[in-house]
Parts: sequence; C-alpha cells; structure tokens
Amino acid sequence: MTASSTRAGSAPGAGLDERTGQLLIDTLTPLAIEAALTVAAGLQHRADEAGALRAAHVERARYHAGLARRRYLAAGPASRLVADTLEAGWNTALRALTPAQDTYDQATKKDAGQLTGARKTRIRQLATDLPAIWNDPATPARERKRIARLLLTDVTVTRTRDTITAHIRLPAGQHHTLTTPIPPTAAQMRKTPAAAVTAIDELPDHHTRTQIAGILNDRGLTSGEGRPFHRLTVRNIRDDYRLRSREQRLRDAGMLTLAETATLPGVSTGTVKARHHAGLITGHPCNDKGQCLYPPPGPSPPTRTQGRKLSKRRPLHLAAPADRA
Repeated sequence: MTASSTRAGSAPGAGLDERTGQLLIDTLTPLAIEAALTVAAGLQHRADEAGALRAAHVERARYHAGLARRRYLAAGPASRLVADTLEAGWNTALRALTPAQDTYDQATKKDAGQLTGARKTRIRQLATDLPAIWNDPATPARERKRIARLLLTDVTVTRTRDTITAHIRLPAGQHHTLTTPIPPTAAQMRKTPAAAVTAIDELPDHHTRTQIAGILNDRGLTSGEGRPFHRLTVRNIRDDYRLRSREQRLRDAGMLTLAETATLPGVSTGTVKARHHAGLITGHPCNDKGQCLYPPPGPSPPTRTQGRKLSKRRPLHLAAPADRA
C-alpha cells in the first residue's frame, strides 16, 4: 500500500496491514465493485470531456499559429513594416500555443491512470479470488502489496504515543479510518508477568531460588519469553527488579552465619552443625547450596558436653525465630 504522509516518527505496520487487508476483503463484494466501477466510469467520462475541450483549445491555438506563420511568409520583402507586424503576431500565437499544449500533455498523463478494460476485469475477479489469495500463507508479501496498490488510492498514516491511525481512500472515493494501538516492543513482549514478579518478591521469605522456580512452574507461570522458570531465571528477575534475596531477608531478621554462631565461647562450627542435624538448633537454608543462617543464641549458649549423646542433650535456648524466616 502507499502512504501519502506519516507524522510523529515511524509506525509499526504489522497490525495495520492486517486490518487493512481485512477491510479490503470486507469491502470487496461484487455489488461494491460494480458501484465503484460505475462511479469510476462517470469520472472517466468527465475526464474525457475535459480532455476533449483541452484538445480543441490546443487545436485552435495551433491553427492560429499556423495562420500567422503563413501570413508572415506571404508578405513581400518590400513590405518591411507589414512583415514586422505579422512576425509579432506569429510570435504571440506561438506563445499562446505553448501553455495550451503543456496543459493538455499534463492532463493526458494524469488521466492515463484511469481504469482500463483489462484492469476492470481483474478487479471483478478479485471479488471471489481475494479472500483465498490474501489469507493463503503461501502468498508472498509482495503480492499482497500489489493487490493493495490496485485497490487503494492512498493511505495517510498518523501516529500518537498510544495509537496509529490510517485514513484509507479507495478509487471510487470511499474513505475509511482505522485506529490501532501501538504494538508492544520486543522488550515489552519479553517482560516478566506481574504475577511472577510478585511471587518472586514474596516467596524468598520461606523458600530458596530452586524452590521458588518449582512453585512458579507448578502455578503454570512462565517467564517473559514463555519458558519454565529456573533458579538462575529467578535470580536474574530478582536482580532486575532489585528485590531482596532470601539471605538478605534472614540477615535483616538478625540471623547469624555459621562462622558468627561459632564465635561463642566453647562453640565450634562442628558443634553448630552437629546440633543442627540433631534438631537442637534451627537452621534456615539461605541458598541452594545447603548453607544455613541461625538464630542468635539465648541466655544459655551451647557448650561442649563430652560423653553424652546429642539426643540426650538439652535443646539450645534460642531467641524467638524471625517472623520472615
């Protein structure tokens, strides 16, 4: 299709082309075609009459120029004054002929774009052939453009921040206006769904990245690219949206690392791990590597008690676990 003007930058045309094609299919009925051809025939008749008047005007100007030339050539050498007068008249007639001829040539060139018999036959055939041809996946885009050029006079496209508007004019003088929203950009199409972002912001209170990915997949959510979630996908989304990690949340709640817990008197990292595995200390997994953070000890920190099984020892008195752990 052709566009006589475009404003406000470039305009994505995929959606507009689809709607224009559907407009052509909906508009191109046998009755509409005959009506359009009737109007076109009337316009052609008027153009022919105007062309005949212009041709007659050129013929009169050419006749007067020829007559002035013959008169000038017929003047004798002795009649110098008469010859000068006749030459001036000849020049005047030639000056009148030139614009008349130019006007006729320009109008003839413009009228050459009118529908011929062969083109009318092709247009009538399109009433039944167009839907099948247009919707056929095997039809190349260049063929659709050729069809559009045959059926459309012009398309004026304007764009705002949110919409694209096309003013379409058909050969018979019909006008149609199509308005479509601006299609999303590639980045917007790959944007993570809001529900997934919300879940990735809430689930770290109780789950690691691998667990979060499994929960999102169980809920039927996908990434912006339509793929299942993976722990690395969860991490990337968390970083893109600047969400706090599970470890950050546990640390904000006062949890201690293994090394920090083992700095208590008489407590080693081995003691902390052993008591954790025995269920005497609550450890909160902070990542997918099995590393844990621990609540700070209460008033009675653990001590080494040799010769007693862990199952016989008293549980470690811990501070109340954080609500968000």
